[in-house]
Amino acid sequence: MRSQSFVVAFVGVVLLIGIVACVSLGVAIAGDEEMCVPLGTITLEPPDTVEDKRAAVDFQHGRHLILACNNCHHTWKGTEPIVGCMTAGCHDLDTLPRLEGSKSIDKDQAFRYYKNAYHNQCIGCHKTMQKEIEQMARSMAPIDGKLPVTGPVGCVGCHPKE
Repeated sequence: MRSQSFVVAFVGVVLLIGIVACVSLGVAIAGDEEMCVPLGTITLEPPDTVEDKRAAVDFQHGRHLILACNNCHHTWKGTEPIVGCMTAGCHDLDTLPRLEGSKSIDKDQAFRYYKNAYHNQCIGCHKTMQKEIEQMARSMAPIDGKLPVTGPVGCVGCHPKE
């Protein structure tokens, strides 16, 4: 019973921290205008210049509101409207950048490749959470409830087969 209380307290604290962080960063107000935070599903697709090789991703934005907004929107200062990841100058490259005259990847520009941005951020976060949950499971006595779950870390977890 004590372990179950720990899990409930842990999830509650994480939720509270996320809410406080979002509120303190000004999610509700951007300048003089109210911001609209989508609570449902956002469809993530490649740029128009890229042929789809996998199905679009139905991103459950509402499930991620326990995180501070700038965990994902890392350039957001908290006062201006949030823009999409593929906005010019952010993650707007539709091909993996190569060093001039070479097949080698330009590691200084690779973060701008839209696919790297999503895969590194999303899968990286899910893998980190997975490790933390596994560590929590190993460190605790048997529990009566369920441990928290994380998001997918494999292709078909995000890109369903059509």
